Parts: sequence; structure tokens; C-alpha cells
Amino acid sequence: MSDGTLVRPLWPPLVAGLVLGLVLILTFVLVGNGVGASGTFASIAAWLGMQIAPAATESNGYLGGMVANGANPFASWIVVEVVGVAIGALLAAVSAGRFKLKVDTGAGKIGVWPRLALALIGGALAGFGSRLAAGCTSGVGLSGTTMLGIGGFIFLVVFFFVGLGLSALLRRVW
Repeated sequence: MSDGTLVRPLWPPLVAGLVLGLVLILTFVLVGNGVGASGTFASIAAWLGMQIAPAATESNGYLGGMVANGANPFASWIVVEVVGVAIGALLAAVSAGRFKLKVDTGAGKIGVWPRLALALIGGALAGFGSRLAAGCTSGVGLSGTTMLGIGGFIFLVVFFFVGLGLSALLRRVW
């Protein structure tokens, strides 16, 4: 970095993939679950619902089951996992000299606010899709393929090709 901070190189992709595979196996062995993230937001939404409108949340067909045994989001393993991942990512970025608050705009073709709006829309759509699929890319894709589930393999292939297609389309539009 220009401020004199030493920036350490990124891990080689093969090494990162092998470590991710080991982490997946360890999560199954130690915790009994794979990795995931989308359930965190549902748990937090259920907790917020109980704070704002408990009767409506309890009677909701989707959120009601999440609050049957209380709505403490930190009682859910997936919330603790995501908080741990966020803390670990922050520590890794700081220790590697790569922490910087910025919005990448892609060669100046799109401004910061449109980029943030697109990220919000894309994140909301991915979150909605992950709830319909009963898991996110890490839950269905990585953990599903680790368990040799055919749905995990299909999901990753479709996710990859849809991502490539949308990326190519958006590059032509912007």
C-alpha cells in the first residue's frame, strides 16, 4: 500500500481450495453441520420480528418455526458461524495489510451509488433465492457437494453459468 503498510500476497487458489475443503470436513466432524450463511439473516429477522411484532412473527408460516424455542439469534450455530467468519475476515484483512474501506466500481464505468444499488438488489435476490433453495452458495453448493449431494453439484454448475452470463450482459450494458 502507498502508506508504507506491507501487503502480503493472496493465497494460491489451489491452497485456498484445499484449506476450504479441510474446513468443510472439520465443520461436519466438530459441529455436525456444514458451512452456510443465509440462515443467519432469517434467524435475525425472526428475532427482530419478536421484538417488534411478536404475535405476527409467531403466527407467520415462515418465521414462526424459528421462534418456537425462543428467538435468540445467538442460540443458532449458523449465526455464531457468520459472526466468526466476519471477525476472522476482518482480522485476516488487517493482518495482511489489505483492509481498506472502498467501493470497487469496475474501471470507472459505473458510479459508486449505482454500484451500491446493484449490489443491494443482487444481494436481496440472492438471499431470496437462497431461502427458496433452502440454503446459500456455501450451504447448498459447498456443503452439499461435500456430502456428495447431486443437488449441490447441480446448484454450483447453474450458479456458475448464470453468473458468467449475467456478468457478460452487464458488461455490455454498462
